[in-house]
Amino acid sequence: MTATGAQRTPAPVRVYCRRLHGLLVLDPNGDQVGRVRDVVVTLRPGHAPPRVLGLAVDVQHRPIFVAMGRVTGVESGAVILSSARLNWRRFAQRVGETLVLGELLDRRVTEVAGGKEVTVVDAAIAPIRSGEWILDQVAVRVGRGRRGDMRTVGWDEVSGFSLPEDGQGAANLLAAFEKLRPADLASMLHDLSYKRRAEVAAALDDERLADVLEELPEDEQVELLGGLAEDRAADVLEAMGPDDAADLLGELPAEDAERLLRLMEPEEAAPVRQLLRYADDTAGGLMTSEPVILAPNATVAEALARVRAPELSPALAAQVYVVRPPYETPTGRYLGLAHFQRLLREPPATLIGAVIDADVRPLRPDTHLAEVTRHLASYNLVAAPVLDDGGRLVGVVTVDDVLDHLLPADWRERQLDDDVEHHAAEEYPTLDDDFDDFGRGDDPERDRVKLAQEAPPTEPGPDGPGVDQADEEPGR
Repeated sequence: MTATGAQRTPAPVRVYCRRLHGLLVLDPNGDQVGRVRDVVVTLRPGHAPPRVLGLAVDVQHRPIFVAMGRVTGVESGAVILSSARLNWRRFAQRVGETLVLGELLDRRVTEVAGGKEVTVVDAAIAPIRSGEWILDQVAVRVGRGRRGDMRTVGWDEVSGFSLPEDGQGAANLLAAFEKLRPADLASMLHDLSYKRRAEVAAALDDERLADVLEELPEDEQVELLGGLAEDRAADVLEAMGPDDAADLLGELPAEDAERLLRLMEPEEAAPVRQLLRYADDTAGGLMTSEPVILAPNATVAEALARVRAPELSPALAAQVYVVRPPYETPTGRYLGLAHFQRLLREPPATLIGAVIDADVRPLRPDTHLAEVTRHLASYNLVAAPVLDDGGRLVGVVTVDDVLDHLLPADWRERQLDDDVEHHAAEEYPTLDDDFDDFGRGDDPERDRVKLAQEAPPTEPGPDGPGVDQADEEPGR
């Protein structure tokens, strides 16, 4: 029985990893560092709970590693750090490290007591007396599907995390990441193992997977597409833009590309086949075959409604193209284009044929990339029409298409690295030589000493200096 007047020990601070995803990470001054992407742990032998090494934190869409020793707490929907001294190199998962959201969710494990198979849907981490954090609890679902009973069990109450598993699901992982934009989800996939990437790709619907593939490097696009059943791969190609689908098929052996084209619906495969006829460094190889096309008797109101479509890129939405029927590429005779700004200045009932600009010189499909670039720059265009010998519109080249081919294959990665390192150089101290290993080695005591040397002096708490409020609970 508790003595009168004795202080009650606060309950351990426990945080579920799915709730951590996307939280702001703030430095001691309250400035934003990034957002939590995942939790990095190391599994230990037997039933010992995994040690939490740190967090993978997205900084301008690039993950960095933040050691758990620098986390002072999770308050008001944000992770608070004790120091702004961080390792700004890109996070790369090492041997022996496990991503909680990326790899443990959806695992099928076995309850020690009853031998029942359950699915992991979340995991909780908590601090212990030594200053470390451990993964001490998992939320599991009994039975398959979303209707099974949910319960929380201790780490030592289930087994099977260290065993290889074929066909691991991804429903709970995708639920945690459902609000990510395609580019951010692609970045997350890039950092997973090949096995886990393939499992996540299999769980995504066709439209979402198509959007993600368009954001990945071509070698990873080929890898993921090759891991799908051929019928599914054809469905995903149909959901992609014709130009992106053509670029991807162009990376495959000719017989594989032809087999997938035959599996696609004829009307979906036709524009892709047309684009594959042209060399990559020509207007025909760069163009998209699905611009905004209208008849001359369409109104300005109709044109503005079309360019408001959210799936259109800004470059494609900047102009509408006016042609005689048919209105799908290759169209009837091309008449001209109408600029978005001109449309905004005209009454809604005005016919589009009355506001077209016929002076913009169109490109030929065989126009070389260098000439396409000069053409767009000379006339300050964000897009230019491409016509065949019969004066029919076959596609449109946008400035985005040109830049993608002019820049190095890894330009996105280089730019993110440069931006993050520039930000770090301006805002935070320079790193020392051994900082890259802080929090990720096999010597937690060394890390605690290093952190103590950097930390400012603090007042001792009621339990004495260096003692956490949360105590390690039995069996964790």
